[in-house]
Amino acid sequence: MKNKKSLLTLIFACFMAIVLAACSDSSDKKTTTDNKDGDTASTESSDQQYPITVQHAFGETIIEEKPERVATIAWANHDIALALGTVPVGFSAANYGVQDESGMLPWTAEALKELGEENPNIYQDTDGLDFEAIADSNPDVILAAYSGITQEEYDTLSQIAPVIAYKETPWVTSWRDQVTLNSAGMGMEKEGQQLIADTEKLIADKANEYSAIKGKKAAFGMFNVTDLSKFYIYTPGDPRGEFLTDLGMEYPESLKALSTDESFYLELSAEHADALADVEIFIAYGDKNTLKALQADPILGKIPAIEKGNVVIVEDNTPLAAAGNPNPLSIKYTIDEYLTLISDVAKNIQ
Repeated sequence: MKNKKSLLTLIFACFMAIVLAACSDSSDKKTTTDNKDGDTASTESSDQQYPITVQHAFGETIIEEKPERVATIAWANHDIALALGTVPVGFSAANYGVQDESGMLPWTAEALKELGEENPNIYQDTDGLDFEAIADSNPDVILAAYSGITQEEYDTLSQIAPVIAYKETPWVTSWRDQVTLNSAGMGMEKEGQQLIADTEKLIADKANEYSAIKGKKAAFGMFNVTDLSKFYIYTPGDPRGEFLTDLGMEYPESLKALSTDESFYLELSAEHADALADVEIFIAYGDKNTLKALQADPILGKIPAIEKGNVVIVEDNTPLAAAGNPNPLSIKYTIDEYLTLISDVAKNIQ
C-alpha cells in the first residue's frame, strides 16, 4: 500500500480510508502447484511437492523448496502468514487505522504475541518500498499478493527473492485469493485451503446470528463531504465489496453492471446518483457529520437509502475501518462489531 504515485494507488491510500472479488472463478488465472489435492483438511507442509509454480500478473514464480524465511510487503499479506503460524522476517508497517506508534493493527499485534514474537522487523516503506531493508531481512520468498507493485518493483524484488504478486490487477485480490496465492508461495497450500474453510465457516456462523442483514442490497462507498460532486463505490472485485456478499447481502445489480475487472472502485459523478437507487444499505467511512452532510446534499440526499438514514458509518482511520478491507485475522477480530453496526441499520428496513 505503499507506492502512491499513480492515481489508482493515491485513491486507494487516501480514500480507503485504509488501505486498503467476488470469489475468483475458474476463468481467472489460477495458482497452480504440483499437489492438486483439493482436500481442505490440514496437513504438514513437509507433504508439499516441489517445485511449486505460482502464476500471477507478471508471469510465474517458481518455488524450488520450502521457504524458511518469509517476507511480506504492502497490505495484509503478513496477516496471512501469521494466520498460517509463520512470523515474517519482515513486513510493511500498516499506514491506516493504527492507533499507536507500533505500525501494527491490533489483530497483527495479537497474532505476533501468540506466536511469541516481541520484536518484529517492520519495513517503514510508506513512501516507497525499502528495498535495502527487504534485502537485509534475507527472505526466501516475498509475499505481495495484495499490493499494487509495478513491473519495475517486481523485477527489483525478484533480485532479492522469488515474489508472489497479485493475479491480474493491482489491489484487486479477494481475501480468499490472498490466502491462496500467499499460502502457495509459502509451500502451505493445504493449510491455506483449511484457513479459507475455517474463515468461511466463521463468517457464515456469525452472519446467521445477525439475520436482519440477510438479502439486503448493500454497497461500500467513500464520500468526501467537502466535495460531493463525485463519490466512489467499491466493486465486487474489491475485498470490501466481496465481504458484504460473504455476509449474505447482495451487491446491487445497477452497480454490478457498471463494474469492471480493471479497478477495485467505481468513480461516479453526483449526476449518476440514480445508479444507487436500489441500494438499501450504504457502508461508508466517515464520522458523526457524514450522514448529515449526505442528507443535506440536493442530489445525494435524494438517494432513498441516504434519505432514510440507512447508512452505516465506519469511523475513519480506526481498526474497524481498516478491517473493512478484510483478511482472516481482521475478520475474526472485528466481525461482531461490524455486523452489529450493519444489523442496527438493517432492522429499520421494511
